[in-house]
Amino acid sequence: MFETNVLGQNWNSTIPLLAMRNEVVQLLSVRGRVGVTAVAVLALSFAPTLGQVAVPDSDQAEADGDERVGELQGQALDLYTQAPISGVTVDAGVSGLQTTTGYDGRFTIQEVPVGNYRVVFRVLGYRPTVKTDVIVRSNRITFVNAELEQVAMELEGLVVVAGSFPEADAQPNSIVGFSGEEIRRAPGSGADVSRIVASLPSVAKVDDQTNSLIVRGGSPMENSFYVDNVEIPNINHFPTQGASGGPIGLINVDFIESVDFRTGGFSATYGDRLSSVMDIRFRDGNRSEFDGQLDLSLMGFGGVFEGPLPGKRGSWLLSARRSYLDLIIKMVDVGSTVAPRYGDYQGKLVYDLGTNHKLSLVGVFADDHMHSDSTVAVENAMVHFGDQDLATGTVGLSWRALWSGGISNTSLSYTTNRFDENGREASTGLFLRRNRSAEHTVSLRNTNRRRVSSFLSAEFGVEAKHLIADFDNVYAAHTDALGGPVPETVLSTRLGENKFGAFVSFIARPTARLSATFGLRADHFTFNDNTHLSPRVSFSYRIGDKTTINAATGVYFQSLPMVLLAQDVNNRRARDPRATHYVVGLSHMLTDFAKLSVEAYHKEYAASPIDPDEPSLFLVDELFYRYGFYTQHAQLSDSGRARATGVEVTLQKRLARDFYGLVSAAFSKARYRGSDLVWRDRVFDNRVVVGIEGGYKPSHNWEVSARWIFAGGAPYTPLDVSRSAELHRAVLDGNRINEERYPHYHSLNVRFDRRFHFSGSNLIFYLSVWNAYNRKNVASYYWNEIEGAADLIYQWSALPIFGLEYEF
Repeated sequence: MFETNVLGQNWNSTIPLLAMRNEVVQLLSVRGRVGVTAVAVLALSFAPTLGQVAVPDSDQAEADGDERVGELQGQALDLYTQAPISGVTVDAGVSGLQTTTGYDGRFTIQEVPVGNYRVVFRVLGYRPTVKTDVIVRSNRITFVNAELEQVAMELEGLVVVAGSFPEADAQPNSIVGFSGEEIRRAPGSGADVSRIVASLPSVAKVDDQTNSLIVRGGSPMENSFYVDNVEIPNINHFPTQGASGGPIGLINVDFIESVDFRTGGFSATYGDRLSSVMDIRFRDGNRSEFDGQLDLSLMGFGGVFEGPLPGKRGSWLLSARRSYLDLIIKMVDVGSTVAPRYGDYQGKLVYDLGTNHKLSLVGVFADDHMHSDSTVAVENAMVHFGDQDLATGTVGLSWRALWSGGISNTSLSYTTNRFDENGREASTGLFLRRNRSAEHTVSLRNTNRRRVSSFLSAEFGVEAKHLIADFDNVYAAHTDALGGPVPETVLSTRLGENKFGAFVSFIARPTARLSATFGLRADHFTFNDNTHLSPRVSFSYRIGDKTTINAATGVYFQSLPMVLLAQDVNNRRARDPRATHYVVGLSHMLTDFAKLSVEAYHKEYAASPIDPDEPSLFLVDELFYRYGFYTQHAQLSDSGRARATGVEVTLQKRLARDFYGLVSAAFSKARYRGSDLVWRDRVFDNRVVVGIEGGYKPSHNWEVSARWIFAGGAPYTPLDVSRSAELHRAVLDGNRINEERYPHYHSLNVRFDRRFHFSGSNLIFYLSVWNAYNRKNVASYYWNEIEGAADLIYQWSALPIFGLEYEF
């Protein structure tokens, strides 16, 4: 007999649309006839194009590959002030491939043979910096920017080693950085920045069908994302309303210069989030010439185009992509199925106002559509069916100013999220839910950094947001998770609220060995008239040439999503959830390119929301159960508590010559207490997560990589089978909430990359297999309303994926 977490993968009795999201995932996994035919048709359709761009004799192209050359360009900047540094020696590691930066910090190295390089930046008074994974391509300019950390001349006998890992004065711990190339090639990531981050030990393993980030015992709503100082609430297609997850990432990896992922103890610069911050930096477009790229991959097909502005005072960078599964389904008879359709559009425009002032305009947009009927639902064992039409977008204008000893970033942005959804029950055709939501945010964000002296620096700034939310939603009568009746409700309201924030941090370096950060943040939310002060402190002490001890603690607040707060007028009296972080860690540089880190953490949550009608359930975990707050809730209680404790070990080696890798392990426990005062395991409590990832590059044309992940089985609540059969709806066994566990998860992803360099263009082909040994990992047990019995859903089976990138 199957038992289930009744609110699992099909939303069962309460939520109508998860089944359609499952269909997105099932189609993306190219299951059955769709998969084989899709790969064949796409390969054949693309073959003529490949024939046109390749040289007549592919063997000759390979033989001539070593004669192809490209160019390196870039800029050296001060890590803290972003001021250009002149006189920096730039060394690509090959005789004749060295130069120095000019007065503006810029450099150019011409006639660089195609291949993979590590570029070293050195200048007196700064810590040497190494950039790995620098790919030089035929007839292309590769841009390499470096940020150098200033060091005191009196080093107390310490040896300054070169750095290839991210540095952040205000946060010495709980930060992991990736380059755009590392994200692009990562096995199992599908060029999705969230999926490569999900392989870190600080992130719980949910399942293959979503890239929701569960960081150190948190929930999917506790993460924030910034692109060039502009906050973007969700970076996914088919986004989860009120949270940050989804099935498919929308950020184009070819735009990414770097990603810093902060998983705890982050500085006062960031607010209104409890668990993590992902800081994404888009690269500038080519300032010298026009470049183009055409892509075909899991994400869809599209292109990236870039070039200089008139007078070379700046650059532009644009991309557009569209999914193709709906086109394949129209071409091939695959029976009744769902055809999701989605696209995204991104751009960055940069204009130099002068030597010290720059304007940039960033835009990220997506539109997603999916439609199904009762026939499709029954034939594909879907519990619900209906329509989804979603549109999201953020546009932000930023002004970067360099001052004497400091830098300011000021951004004005606008974000919109529109949800147009209808859902019906597959077994009866009954109406379940209508969602007509429009959420808009106008944001102003100013951040400043200033070096007061050689031993003291400051960060300070302000934020302001105006939120507008329109809801015209209908929730049909249904039964709740424990089988109780819930009447039909209507949410029809318009809200206009404001958020304000201000922060200041002082970073002191009293000695070459010790640094300390003292920060304070203030936030105010007009909806519930709550004002918070959040102190944050961190320390870093170097106990040797290569070993550092780090520690941090801080208080963090976050307002609840508007779609949840708007459901009852009495929620204006609710407190905002709070988390207190305690982090201590040790890092040791084994080499310039290999780092060992050990961190222990403890998080205490307070004032978490609880639905009084479901006192034993943790409301924010509904984002996992139901993929959104899609049930009407009465006045919320803020009596919920939670805690998470864990130890993480990470060994990371960057690509220095021909091998790179990351080995990690996490041991943790995450629990919550509802208003019934009983402590229970949370649904993301894997307890043990182990990851092994690495790659080998025998030459600059070939690369092979793999990633293996093991995660302990997550908790779930068994079904009350007799009650579920009686009500024809899934009903939880209220006496055994989260007392059972799914089978352990493990999966292997492998990938092969091949580069071709032609006289005026380049081609990258890759083949990846997800879940290579076809492990049957259980996604969820659920109540199949069509069959009237318990059932289960597996995660992805073995999934072959290929991609092509043609640069010209």
